[in-house]
Amino acid sequence: MARVVTFGEIMLRLAPNGYYRFFQDDQLQATFGGGEANVSVSLANYGFDSAFVTKLPAHAIGQAAVNSLRYFGVDTSKIVRGGDRVGIYFLEKGASQRGSVCIYDRAHSAIQESSPEDFDWDAIFEGADWFHFTGITPALGANLVEICKQACIAAKAKGVKISCDLNYRGKLWTRAEAREAMSELCKYVDVCISNEEDAKDVFGIEAENTDIYGGKLNKEGYKSVAKQLADKFSFEKVAITLRTSISASDNDWAGMLYDGENYCFSKEYHLHIVDRVGGGDSFGGGLIYALLSGKTTQEAIEFAVAASALKHSVEGDFNRVSVAEVEKLAGGDGSGRVQR
Repeated sequence: MARVVTFGEIMLRLAPNGYYRFFQDDQLQATFGGGEANVSVSLANYGFDSAFVTKLPAHAIGQAAVNSLRYFGVDTSKIVRGGDRVGIYFLEKGASQRGSVCIYDRAHSAIQESSPEDFDWDAIFEGADWFHFTGITPALGANLVEICKQACIAAKAKGVKISCDLNYRGKLWTRAEAREAMSELCKYVDVCISNEEDAKDVFGIEAENTDIYGGKLNKEGYKSVAKQLADKFSFEKVAITLRTSISASDNDWAGMLYDGENYCFSKEYHLHIVDRVGGGDSFGGGLIYALLSGKTTQEAIEFAVAASALKHSVEGDFNRVSVAEVEKLAGGDGSGRVQR
């Protein structure tokens, strides 16, 4: 059984019921989620030995976050306890032409105020096959940039493969800050995951003849994006998600995986979205599972995109699907017929 370690922040998610606007009624649903935690849940659901590393307060809310991961079988034994607060994000789900809104309240969270001395990476990576982090984590501060770098160095020393989802968040840092930090961290990365915006925002690399807001994507342009990224950092593989945004409720969804020789595009799915938060993380989890399972480049991108397509139908950050469900969709059965 493959062992995958992820590192990042898990947050309390507070969201109005359904598609209500903030405080349209007096209730907020409380769940947990966060980029790397979402990946860990996916991998645990697929049967992998999946461990999530972070720092959380030793109070009831911090424990609730830990318990939300334990429910899925995620290994939480390497989570450091301390600090005063769990980060929060408020989510207002969009519909039709009204986009979703995400408001962060994560300043001074336990992980943001963590130090390199909090994490014993040699012990954390004992027996590990893969390490995953996202660009969200180093965006939390210079201390997290250093912690991520130390994690990458330790992973490399143990022969652990490293993947990174660029995941640029303009509310957390500037493009210049992202480029400086990610240029250093990507030296250690084997598999890079990006989308139609991140490569441009972080590294100034973009596809030609693409309008992400007007619903026009030129798939051929992403071959150039993937090759430029691979050439710049010597990535073994570059995965790019391809989202055509028709509205907040309806997207077309596909992906491409470049392995240094082949550019493999997945089939495209038309999505009627229930909850798109965590969609990219479910793609990352699916990709890691597929690559560690020995799937071909084409099979890997089909599995990752199908996994993510299913996530868009699931409420909350976590992707609550099985390998069998993903493979069924990847194999061509997207009818949505009742299972009897």
